[in-house]
Amino acid sequence: MNLIAFAASNSRASINKQLVTHAAQVFATDIAPGTAVEILDLNDYEMPIYSIDREQADGIPPLAQAFMDKMASADALLISYAEHNQSVTVAYKNIVDWASRIDRNIFGLRPTVMLSTSPGGRGAKTALAYATENAERFGVDLKASLSIGNFHTVFDTDKGELTDEGVTASLKAALSHLAP
Repeated sequence: MNLIAFAASNSRASINKQLVTHAAQVFATDIAPGTAVEILDLNDYEMPIYSIDREQADGIPPLAQAFMDKMASADALLISYAEHNQSVTVAYKNIVDWASRIDRNIFGLRPTVMLSTSPGGRGAKTALAYATENAERFGVDLKASLSIGNFHTVFDTDKGELTDEGVTASLKAALSHLAP
């Protein structure tokens, strides 16, 4: 099985990247041993801000197709959403805007678990709600979602792992929906 995981953030120090990396490791170790995991960085898919004028003048950037190709290579997806001003990040939205011009079915109906986290108690729930509500529109076969609040309280950044047993159990339960 090939699992592609990424944080819907372009922050180099993204707590959502830390969470999705840990979650992918938990999946490959505890739930589906032998899974090949690839962690993507949205910074590798940075494109100009989408506009119809830019598309008509210059076409679709090759990085949009490269992102689509990565999604097509996955058997399952794991995405963790950062929240900026109660929405998904511009970096993620821009990739979706460009990729959807190639094919609205960006994620190819691949089984997906969506996560979110933030330093505060809400755990980026608004961004996660936006993502889950729009999942079907972009070809996501949403299997589970989980918001984790108070990241710095429940996650050891030095060890790169969750420290709260209840949160760990909730994560494993969500991830189990991706098992082949």
